[in-house]
Amino acid sequence: VQLQACGGGLVQAGGSLRLSCAASVRTFSRYAMGWFRQAPGKEREFVAAISWSRDTYYSASVKGRFTCSRDNAKNTVYLQMNSLKPEDTAVYYCAAEGKLWSQGGSRAETYEFWGQGTLVTVSS
Repeated sequence: VQLQACGGGLVQAGGSLRLSCAASVRTFSRYAMGWFRQAPGKEREFVAAISWSRDTYYSASVKGRFTCSRDNAKNTVYLQMNSLKPEDTAVYYCAAEGKLWSQGGSRAETYEFWGQGTLVTVSS
């Protein structure tokens, strides 16, 4: 599974961005997908996840502002980010779990495939 994330950029606080992550696998619909981020000098942290059945999970810091969705026909998972804050500045990574038909989760160890990351910078 290869993952290609895009959509990052520079945005002012309060603005919005939509990240996309395209997967090169025909069985995309069977994978739980996740988004993680890593800010400079900080550890990677969980942001959001979506199961194969479209159940979604969010970290407390983004819940209510970010929305994770998927389009199985396009083999793509999205992260819509609204009301962005400077503390959302980070490199965002998409990932696919190694186990099919999984519900997804917040533990990075369960994700086997990772994209290259896309930088989101939120200015104050």
